[in-house]
Amino acid sequence: MSIAERLRDVEKRIADAAHRAGRNPEDITLVAVSKGFSIDRIKEAIDAGIRIFGENKVQELLPKIEGAGVGISWHFIGHLQSNKVKYIVGEVDLIHSIDSLKLSEEVNQRANTRGIVQNILLEVNVSGEERKFGIAPNEVIKTVEAVSKLGNLALRGLMTIAPYSETPEDSRPHFSKLREIRDEIKRLGICYSDFGQLSMGMSNDFGVGIEEGATLVRIGSAIFGERN
Repeated sequence: MSIAERLRDVEKRIADAAHRAGRNPEDITLVAVSKGFSIDRIKEAIDAGIRIFGENKVQELLPKIEGAGVGISWHFIGHLQSNKVKYIVGEVDLIHSIDSLKLSEEVNQRANTRGIVQNILLEVNVSGEERKFGIAPNEVIKTVEAVSKLGNLALRGLMTIAPYSETPEDSRPHFSKLREIRDEIKRLGICYSDFGQLSMGMSNDFGVGIEEGATLVRIGSAIFGERN
C-alpha cells in the first residue's frame, strides 16, 4: 500500500473510533511519526495530505524540518535531554515529552531567551514501568501547579505511552487513568483555560486511545509501513 492508501485507512479508523465514543473525528489530531523514515517518504506523506509530523530524536528532527519546507507543523515526542533543549525550543509547535519540573524550567528559560512561549505537554508514567520516562501519577498535580507559574510555557495537556501489547485493549486502563488525571486537574482549576489535550495511542492502540479521550494520536508504522 502507498502512504496515501495507508493514510486513508488510518483516517477511517480514527473516524470509526470517534463515532464509537460519540466524539467528533475533527477533534482528534493525527501526528504522523516519521522517526526512521527519509525526507523523501515525508514528502510523499505531505503530498498525501499530512501536515503534522512527530520526531523522537533531535538530530533526526532538525534536518527534516529544513528539508520538508514551510507549512508543516513539527512535534517533538521522544525523550528530551536537557542538553538538547536549546535546539528545539521555538523549532517545534509542541513538545509532548516534558517529564520533570527541572526539564520544564530548562525549556522555560530557553523560551524566555528567545522571547517566545513554548507549547508543552507533561509526560505521565501511568503504568509505573521503571524503564519509562514520565512523572508519577501522584506527582502530576503539584507539577502542573509549578509549571503553570512559568511564564514562557503554555501547558496544553498530558501525554502517556502505554506498555506495548499485541492486544490494544490492554492499553485502556492506562489511557483511562490519564483522562481521569486530566479531568481532576481541570476540576481543580490549577491550569490554563485551554489545558486539556491528551496525547495517547500509537499505531497498535490508537482506537482505544480515542475511545478513552485522546485528542492527539501518534501514528507511524500504520502510515509509513514498518521501519527497517
